[in-house]
Amino acid sequence: MSIPLHQLRAGVIGTGFIGPVHIEALKRLGVQVTAICGSTRSATACAQQWGIPEVYGDYDYRALYRSPNVDVVHITSPNKVHVEQSLAALAAGKHVVCEKPLGMTAQETRKVVAATQRAGAPVFAVNYMCRFFPAVLQMRALVQRGDLGQIIHVQGHFFQDWLLQATDYNWRLLASEGGKLRAVGDIGTHWIDAVTFILGAKTEAVFAHLETFHKTRFRPRGQVQTFAKVDPKTMQPYKVDTEDFGSVLLKFGKAEHGFVNGTHANASISQVAAGWKCSLALGIYGTKGSVSWDLQQPNEILVGRRDEPNQILQRATAGFSEDVVGFTDYPGGHPEGFPDSHKMHYRAVYEHIASGRKTPALFATAADGHHEVKLCEAILRSSRTKRWVRA
Repeated sequence: MSIPLHQLRAGVIGTGFIGPVHIEALKRLGVQVTAICGSTRSATACAQQWGIPEVYGDYDYRALYRSPNVDVVHITSPNKVHVEQSLAALAAGKHVVCEKPLGMTAQETRKVVAATQRAGAPVFAVNYMCRFFPAVLQMRALVQRGDLGQIIHVQGHFFQDWLLQATDYNWRLLASEGGKLRAVGDIGTHWIDAVTFILGAKTEAVFAHLETFHKTRFRPRGQVQTFAKVDPKTMQPYKVDTEDFGSVLLKFGKAEHGFVNGTHANASISQVAAGWKCSLALGIYGTKGSVSWDLQQPNEILVGRRDEPNQILQRATAGFSEDVVGFTDYPGGHPEGFPDSHKMHYRAVYEHIASGRKTPALFATAADGHHEVKLCEAILRSSRTKRWVRA
């Protein structure tokens, strides 16, 4: 028996950059955000800003889990506590939307997969929201229908510049907080998951080269918000133990639809690419045609043909509408972007919960999140050994 989305209630752990993104998207869907958890000061301020009735300070997420007014937990805390908080949420009977990566190591994330496979386990999603850009869904349909023919290769990048300077700082720079892979783990996995989703096939092997340009960086004496500016005079030096950029080759396995089998892909990942704020770009090349797209121009897909004119498909117009019904809300010419991809992701998750799991699970599952962490470990091993490594 299905229920209306507005009857589901969410609790959010974390008040940094991404936490309010979750809150805003949920409120646009009509989902009640009933609880917030973080430091006492930040959680109180966030609750006042967004009108959230229940506040759990001192990072007391277990108290939030005990609330009878929370059905779904959104985990937007630092990476190192994702597994701990996910397992506790599942044990409390809460559905979960967890930020990526699912955890720090595959040994840890395997426990989450096992917990979600138990009989009666709640719904669990990992926040690879790039799947829910209408363009990504449209490219997926083109590939899986065979409109592009057999897929030969894929190329692209994910470039940002927010860590270009040695004085740029965030907890993600520290392996102890975010994991041993930073650029690839933080943004590269978004690229890999989007391509995996479009192709309908998983990565089987990787070859990678990683570099740390800033061997020494400077950090403030206290914690700062993501993208925040800090006075360099108040900072102290530290040795960097995560990568600034890298190149990754990937070999994909066979897809059920038959148009992908051993497809090769290459991705460049950087958080020190001046002028690029959030450019996830990809091109998919088949025997009948190609498609390319960039997150910074999210409403257009370039379709390439050898013997016919190329096309630009625009969201909510002919050729870019039928395959994304339910995942786009505004008419053509009215852009949808980053916040909308979160909204569409949570709509898919909450409709799956509300329908009693009768809707398609297009979102990334715990198993998908676990596979991404395994890939990160394989990429790190490959960079160190200079060899192909099976994922």
